[in-house]
Amino acid sequence: MVITVCIGSSCHIKGSKQVVDQLRDLLLRNSLDDRVTLTGAFCMGDCMNGVCVKVDEALYSLKPENVEAFFETEVQSKFNVKDIKGETVKSNG
Repeated sequence: MVITVCIGSSCHIKGSKQVVDQLRDLLLRNSLDDRVTLTGAFCMGDCMNGVCVKVDEALYSLKPENVEAFFETEVQSKFNVKDIKGETVKSNG
């Protein structure tokens, strides 16, 4: 899995650094840093709604305050790992 966060000027103003920092922390805390590549890119073309984030080819708009919920539904749910509370999360496939 590859997560790409826009670091262009509009997304930077909307909190892309905070989004990257939170995603990096969540990947480490959930031992997914060796299974998920976190990378940056300049303008991804959907700056109006929030920080642009791609998971593989799916595009999302995030705000720093919804990163954890996004991580749980779009990243963590794809793996069979323990969630932040220590409960096992089953993979959807």
